[in-house]
Amino acid sequence: MAVLPSLSTETWTLLVSFLTLLILYGIWPYSFFKKLGIPGPRPLPFFGNFLEFRKGVHVFDLECFCKFGKVWGVFEGRTPTLAIVDTAIIKTIMVKECYSLFTNRRNLTPKMVGPMYDALSLVKDEKWKRIRSVLSPSFTSGRLKEVFPIAKQCADTLVINLHKKDRSQPVQIKDVIGPYSMDVVTSASFSVSIDSLNNPDDPFVTNVKKMLNFNFFNPILLIITIFPFTATLLDKLNFSLFPQSVMTFFYDSFRKIKAERKQNIPNNRVDFLQLMMDSQLPENNSSIYGEKELHSTGLTDHEILSQSLIFVFGGYEPTSTSLSFLAYNLATNPDVQKKLQKEIDEVFSNKAPVTYEALMKMEYLDMVISESLRLFPSPRLERMCKKTVEINGVTIPEGIIVTIPVYALHHDPDHWPEPDVFKPERFSKANKESMDPYAYLPFGTGPRNCIGMRFALMVMKLAVVQLLQSFSFETCKETQVPVELNAIFQPKKPITLKVVPRTPSSAD
Repeated sequence: MAVLPSLSTETWTLLVSFLTLLILYGIWPYSFFKKLGIPGPRPLPFFGNFLEFRKGVHVFDLECFCKFGKVWGVFEGRTPTLAIVDTAIIKTIMVKECYSLFTNRRNLTPKMVGPMYDALSLVKDEKWKRIRSVLSPSFTSGRLKEVFPIAKQCADTLVINLHKKDRSQPVQIKDVIGPYSMDVVTSASFSVSIDSLNNPDDPFVTNVKKMLNFNFFNPILLIITIFPFTATLLDKLNFSLFPQSVMTFFYDSFRKIKAERKQNIPNNRVDFLQLMMDSQLPENNSSIYGEKELHSTGLTDHEILSQSLIFVFGGYEPTSTSLSFLAYNLATNPDVQKKLQKEIDEVFSNKAPVTYEALMKMEYLDMVISESLRLFPSPRLERMCKKTVEINGVTIPEGIIVTIPVYALHHDPDHWPEPDVFKPERFSKANKESMDPYAYLPFGTGPRNCIGMRFALMVMKLAVVQLLQSFSFETCKETQVPVELNAIFQPKKPITLKVVPRTPSSAD
């Protein structure tokens, strides 16, 4: 009895050739970093180091940093990625050579990101410069002062709703912080009040949650990772990383808001949408002039819609997650919480209304938020290299993705002694003078840093002050200590705390 099937010599030759080519395809790229003299973890055929991300990108990055030092190479499937934690190289990439060599982020095909192809976080080169220059005035201190009363109203609602809750029951923090973030973002961006805390089934809320229900190990993403050439095929098939129904809902909603706004001229709105509309280009302008001629002149209709969507997602998820981590840090560090409440009580005595000017001058509040963002930052930043360059002895080839593992950087004991300990004093005025500014990157740095940084910090500070005027956070049996994070840097179990009303004696 034949063990192997009876096949012709030609068939066997083709089969062996195919298997040989397949094996070569699976391992061919993996000598890339060895040739450059850059260390890194051993990749698996086809998958590279991608499967290691299951433990959490932040965990994997920290392991690599401890094992390989400040520069290492990994493979996302067949795609080489250079990780850098050296602050001198980071400065060159993010600041010195941002415009010349490291302007852009990772390449994504237009269809894969759906209609968001012209959003600020995805566009490149001259288009990015133009859109950024139009949006930047939205986030000046003067503009934030105008938006502050809107955010203040949302914070008032947050406190009122917490007072209504059953005090004997622990609270899943993101369930109350998330709606606050959503309400601030939609109100400040479009003057739309959705009161998502009392209306959790509002379409804005449900569609944002659908958008954020992202599976890092989606089978389609795995296929693209292993066989990058399939991205072009999927692009032609109109495959998108984001649900089409969600994209349609938001773009239709923004068109409707924008159309209604146009019919009500003149108006004195101070929201971000109005600023973009004031700079809008004529519909045929982009087809008449090239990108250079459009530089700094305004946005097209579709670009306005895309930036609106980025405001919603960029303002909601990172802010609500950061505030949840901050509440956890305060609950697990009651001495810090008491010291912060003392500062709040001194600045706003007798629960005086919070003002923008006083809020921005609170030193210990700044320190607490900065330390929380150090412990729990967005795990990575990325840039694409436009041309082969050598920086401080490290060769960075053209076309490679350069990643800055922010979580690993923020836990580098050379910069942060006892990196896992919550110490707001790290960010005191005296200590900040000796701090390496490129060792702390919660919002990135350089020309392409997070454009909404000031807005996000204002929203966080306002929420913290108003909450701690009335409440204290405490751990309970449902609180996971230490908090465990999943592959996409979210708590495996919701952060659950007791929210205890402050009594006159506790305020002393």
